[in-house]
Amino acid sequence: MPSVVVLGAQWGDEGKGKIVDYLAQQADAVVRYSGGSNAGHTVVVKGVAYKLRLLPSGVLFPDKINILGNGVVINPKVVLEEIAGMQAKGIDCKNLVISDRAHVVLPYHLRLDELQEEALGNSKIGTTKSGIGPCYMDKVARLGIRVCDLLEPDVFAAKLKANLAAKNEIITKIYGAAPFLYELVLREYLDYAERLRPYVKDTGVILDKLFADKKKVLFEGAQATFLDIDHGTYPYVTSSNPTGGNACTGSGIGPKSIDHVVGVVKAYTTRVGEGPFVTELFDADGNHLREMGQEYGTVTGRPRRCGWLDAFMLRYSARVNGLDYLAITRLDILDALPKIKMCVGYRYQGQELERIPASLNQLAKVEPVYEEFEGWLTDISSARKYEDLPVNARKYLERLSEVAGVELGIVSVGPNREQTIVLKELL
Repeated sequence: MPSVVVLGAQWGDEGKGKIVDYLAQQADAVVRYSGGSNAGHTVVVKGVAYKLRLLPSGVLFPDKINILGNGVVINPKVVLEEIAGMQAKGIDCKNLVISDRAHVVLPYHLRLDELQEEALGNSKIGTTKSGIGPCYMDKVARLGIRVCDLLEPDVFAAKLKANLAAKNEIITKIYGAAPFLYELVLREYLDYAERLRPYVKDTGVILDKLFADKKKVLFEGAQATFLDIDHGTYPYVTSSNPTGGNACTGSGIGPKSIDHVVGVVKAYTTRVGEGPFVTELFDADGNHLREMGQEYGTVTGRPRRCGWLDAFMLRYSARVNGLDYLAITRLDILDALPKIKMCVGYRYQGQELERIPASLNQLAKVEPVYEEFEGWLTDISSARKYEDLPVNARKYLERLSEVAGVELGIVSVGPNREQTIVLKELL
């Protein structure tokens, strides 16, 4: 009865969707446990790209249970659009289950997200303006509306009226923007409620039965470690905990249920939005990584910031998440580079650091300690065994594993499901 958590070990966009999709072939259920529609996965199967925002990557398999856990914030409009999009491509979403304890993203959350970001000016966070932060704010403030509330018209109507009155005060009097009309929002969301009703269940009970029946369960993280609200580069983070511990809290299971934690690592480093980035490149190598890797946001289309692989940050990620294995993605993007660098440490005021500083002021002044590697200048996209990889590629991977202190589990050499080298069977 193996259960595996797959999460991002960097700043997101590592290719978690592809790794989850690959492992989902052996799983009985795939569970998304955090975040909202600000996340984006792209999965390529037989040359067809599927762009997912809320739906778990296992939705491409008709025989898998796909769960949106209580830790996810649900935008009904987005999830219904995704379901319709999948159905148009012949993907049946009847095995999708949404937690009745998950919180609902409402129109005022998106508007407040936008207005708050605009008000920050040069100090902006770089949010996707998907309403995620304001929704989690309401959840923590105990003002949130959950999916179970949405399905009870009288309960929803009362909560919406109270919340909207308060939010309209902020929207109009602080930001000078137009208010929302209660009747319009009520009517729209009651329609969503009926369309979502068939998918809503107590997902904790479903998971409990899956474990009791010794089924294989795959937990899918959104965003990544350095976007974690507690352990990331705060405040340039998301509003939830994408780290491994939240696989339990965000899905309603105990920690004894988790067997392995896999950190997905892009073979270089990218991030979207503001905040420090120690290995960021502003030269031809950075542009090469962006264009060869098509590093543009799945949700926003924004160009991603690109840099050399930071293995020192992965050591921190390994500790925070309790990583058992690494899944390396996009190694093929480095194929044409004659020289490749890897950050193996940080130097601050002339001293090498043993840890990543919490202070962003210090982190902004850190210098990367690089090691340089000879490139392999070979197309590796057809490699299917580790031994098929060029010697220089293996040297790069093995040094990465050594610095991070985590064993290699998977190496991806292309976007398609079959372009995957498995070193450890995880499910």
